[in-house]
Amino acid sequence: MTEDQKKKLEQKLWNIANELRGKMNADEFRDYCLGFIFYKYLSEKLHTFANGIMAEDGIDFMAIDENSPQGQEMLEAISEESIEELGYFLKPSELFTSLAKRGAHKVEDANADDDVVVDNFILDDLSKVLNSIERSTMGTESEDDFDHLFEDLDLTSTKLGRTEDAKNKLIAKILVHLDNIDFAISDSESDVLGDAYEYLIGQFAAGAGKKAGEFYTPQAVSTILAKLVTNGKTRLKSVYDPTCGSGSLLLRVSKEVEHVGDFYGQEMNRTTFNLARMNMILHGVHYRNFDLKQEDTLEHPQHIDKKFEAVVANPPFSAKWSASKLFESDDRFARYGKLAPGSKADFAFVQHMLYQLEENGTMAVVLPHGVLFRGAAEGHIRRYIIEEGNWLDAVIGLPANIFYGTSIPTCILVLKKCREHPDNILFIDASNHFEKAKNQNYLRPEHIGKIITMYRERKDEAKYSHVASLSEISENDYNLNIPRYVDTFEEAEPVDLATVTAELKKLDSEMAALDEKIRSFCTELGIEAPM
Repeated sequence: MTEDQKKKLEQKLWNIANELRGKMNADEFRDYCLGFIFYKYLSEKLHTFANGIMAEDGIDFMAIDENSPQGQEMLEAISEESIEELGYFLKPSELFTSLAKRGAHKVEDANADDDVVVDNFILDDLSKVLNSIERSTMGTESEDDFDHLFEDLDLTSTKLGRTEDAKNKLIAKILVHLDNIDFAISDSESDVLGDAYEYLIGQFAAGAGKKAGEFYTPQAVSTILAKLVTNGKTRLKSVYDPTCGSGSLLLRVSKEVEHVGDFYGQEMNRTTFNLARMNMILHGVHYRNFDLKQEDTLEHPQHIDKKFEAVVANPPFSAKWSASKLFESDDRFARYGKLAPGSKADFAFVQHMLYQLEENGTMAVVLPHGVLFRGAAEGHIRRYIIEEGNWLDAVIGLPANIFYGTSIPTCILVLKKCREHPDNILFIDASNHFEKAKNQNYLRPEHIGKIITMYRERKDEAKYSHVASLSEISENDYNLNIPRYVDTFEEAEPVDLATVTAELKKLDSEMAALDEKIRSFCTELGIEAPM
């Protein structure tokens, strides 16, 4: 897919989203648009799979007569194989394109007020189909991955329209517009639909501010994290994100290596958890190869018995947590002797991630700068990580204003249990290396490339990086504030006092002449001069 084709596709998708704009806020119409795209994907994936099964007989899945005994027999056989392989099943009449064509059709008349004509009422049918997808998985291995997946697609909401007909008209129009987009599902090399999904998630995050920013990590930051945890590897047994949001960061890791065995994640927000499961399936991750759970990671970890080769996260910055005394005996926190404060869970996430990291693994986490220098319990934990564990491998300072909804500068901590460079810690200050945009700063490929190159080469560069010995860290009392290690001070140009004095005298002389001119005008006008 060329860049031009991609832009045209993105424009079409955004136009469809705009059908809903004004009727509801950004995160609500996100749920409808992405839900329908997911339904279209499931339909096309199943259609392609079923046609593959019947290729020898030369029968198209859509041509099966659902009411005939022979048709029912064929559907039963296809259903069995589909649930085993794809995890779900749909009848021909339940496919996206069947419903879209039944609901409305597109007209090419340029003078028409509306390019879509609604033919039938399909809301009830659509609701039944979405329920049918979930029902088809009941009692199977894929049940957890499809359970309540469409619950945010509320077809009864008054935000879709005041009357049933108004709701039906809007939904039918969206379905027919989506039906006219070719997502190239049958092309195994193509990830058009996955990329379209990512595009819309990013657009909604940009438009919805902080609320959406909570579940979306900008692609540039995701890329840095993914490259850091895959450095020197072509295959990963597993990758884990304890605050996985919409799953984009997990998927970004898979783009940096040839193969990822299994994906694990946990997300507290139910809607975002549903997005993450859809995102996995849309990107071709088999239902047996991902295990996502919905729960509070710190309070109720769901994968506590597992260790992971790569761990990545963009946790909510300085979130509150219970910091209950019960956690003092929790294996994740006990060895440190202190818990992260209840008002700032940043180090609690770091401790949790370290506990789940394999001995040969790498973790990279985005955090606010405060974790580098705050004292009390956080200072104690930071010292333990460096002095006792010797797990901290690198500290990378990022530019301010690159996250949706917050302008604060952030940093990335890279940690390993078995470090190749156990006698030093790399500091990179990339805070001044970015492209300035109107509302937000962003990182270009060359900025990302420089960070990763410096991490691999691990050397000093004036005003950018420094390899600090552990004794240097100790001398700074385990304060990791980046300016202590990377001096980015720009010396001001020397001031020529004689030149400045001469310029001031010249200005005084010019001002005196102007004052005299104003006085003469005032005398002519017979008014008192202002000076």
